[in-house]
Amino acid sequence: MPNQHYYSNQPVTGHDRRELETVLRGSKFKFISDAGVFSKSGVDYGSKVLIEALEIPSQSTVLDVGCGYGPIGLSVARLAMEGHVTMIDINSRAVELAKENAKLNGISNVTILQSDLFEGVQGKKFDIVITNPPIRAGKETVHKIFEQAYEHLNDRGQLWIVIQKKQGSPSAKAKLESLFSHVEEVTKDKGYRIFKAIKTSS
Repeated sequence: MPNQHYYSNQPVTGHDRRELETVLRGSKFKFISDAGVFSKSGVDYGSKVLIEALEIPSQSTVLDVGCGYGPIGLSVARLAMEGHVTMIDINSRAVELAKENAKLNGISNVTILQSDLFEGVQGKKFDIVITNPPIRAGKETVHKIFEQAYEHLNDRGQLWIVIQKKQGSPSAKAKLESLFSHVEEVTKDKGYRIFKAIKTSS
């Protein structure tokens, strides 16, 4: 049997459920994680850096691409209390955990869907798209996320990403600059880079 990755749609790895407690943007969260999902032992450092850097107006419509068990999307849902967050992931186990974690944390302004990249949100547009991209899925997949994010953003919409320098942040920035009129490095921390790209009509 081939190795199962967190970006597989149906993990066959045995279960190893655990409860995690953490503080994100000054807010306490409990998360249930499991084997076969990204960063099962705790919220990864890159996601934490991204969550701390995000600028989310309270009425925003937001898309979290590759939501995992939910730390980014659910953190954002608490920031966008008058808005709505759609969370998507190809991994069915991650999607079920994210739904469970939304209930566990009393968060209702979310829609959580299993989706191969943007398939589940075709025809929809958002103010903000956020992703901690699945680097192990390869550069082609990561760049496809950037391209499809552009198509799913409203005018003046923003794409926020986190990526490690050693995992290709220079090529990621170059790809973003080929798509978006404005790209900036918002912050960096321990090799992680946070980029914000803004869509403007030509």
